[in-house]
Amino acid sequence: MKSSNSFLAVALAIASLSFSVSVKADTVNARCDVFPKGEDRATSSGRCTFSQRQGGVSIQLENGSSYDLRPSGNQPGNYRDQNGDAAYREAGLGDKGQIYRLATESIFVYWDTATSRQNSGNRNRRAAARRQPDAGTTVSRLGDLVGARAGQAENTVKQRGYRFVKSSPSENSVYSFWLEGRTNYCVSILTEQGRYQSIVYTGGARDCQK
Repeated sequence: MKSSNSFLAVALAIASLSFSVSVKADTVNARCDVFPKGEDRATSSGRCTFSQRQGGVSIQLENGSSYDLRPSGNQPGNYRDQNGDAAYREAGLGDKGQIYRLATESIFVYWDTATSRQNSGNRNRRAAARRQPDAGTTVSRLGDLVGARAGQAENTVKQRGYRFVKSSPSENSVYSFWLEGRTNYCVSILTEQGRYQSIVYTGGARDCQK
C-alpha cells in the first residue's frame, strides 16, 4: 500500500509539472495598445500577457483589465468575448502581432515588448485602422435589409454591389460573407430563422478569404 501511494504521488507530481510547462508554453509576454472603437489614439498602452489555448484567447493588461475570447462558429478568427459580444481577429500587423476587434474597442497585440518602437507602431495602427471599419460596424448601405427574408434580400445585396464569398453555419444560425464592391471591405450577414439579423463589417479582409 505504501509503495502504491508513493507511485501515485510521483505520478501526480509529474502530471502537475507537465501542466505547468504546458501553461507557460501557451503564454507569452507582449505589448498591448487599446483603442476605443473608431479612435486612433490609445487609451491604454503597455506590457501585457497573451495566452492561447484550445482556440481561445486571453489577454491580460498590466492595469488589471483582462479579455477572454472563445471561438464562435466554424470560421477561424471569430470569437465571443466574456460579455457574449462578437469579436474578430484581423490581419494587418504581419508577423509583428495581431489585432482583435471587440464591440467597443480594438486591441493591438505586439510580440515585441520594446517601447522604443512605439512611434512606428502608432503609424502601423493608424494605417490598419483606416483600411477597414471596426468589426461590428453596421453597413449603412444594407441597413434597411435587417429583418428581411434572406431568400428575397439576397438579390438586393448583389444588386447593390456586394459579391458573395462563402457561408459558415453556426448552430441555428448562418454567417455569410460578402465583399463590398466599392471598397473590397468584408461584410458578414447573420441569418436566423430565415431572416437577416445583422449586417456588419468584419474588420478584416481575411474573413472573406475562401
